[in-house]
Amino acid sequence: MPRVTHLSAVTLVVAEMARSTAFYESLGFERIYGGPEASFSSFHAGESYLNLMLGNPGARSEINFRAIFYVDDVDAFHANAVAAGIEPLFAPRDAPWNERYFHIADPDGHEVSFAKPLERSDVSG
Repeated sequence: MPRVTHLSAVTLVVAEMARSTAFYESLGFERIYGGPEASFSSFHAGESYLNLMLGNPGARSEINFRAIFYVDDVDAFHANAVAAGIEPLFAPRDAPWNERYFHIADPDGHEVSFAKPLERSDVSG
């Protein structure tokens, strides 16, 4: 059976990326992706990551929180979820930030993502 190996990241939906990136940088978080003008930014948080995702200002976002867990086999984990009667939000896909991943929604609507870094030989493009 596929297994979770560790918590990779927590993603927060923010109203203003510039304000939020400045806030986390002032706390000493090292930005590794995105920035004040981006719709998605990522920071080192020890061996894990803190991600910021721009929401629609003034509108209630469909998600406000996402936890990302690394697993040993994304496709097998997806198949196991489907076999358990869980309907993922989409099939596993490769991301431009070099991870293979998919999301599910828990019973309260929180997004839970399962991912694995791609090996350099797995990265297309």
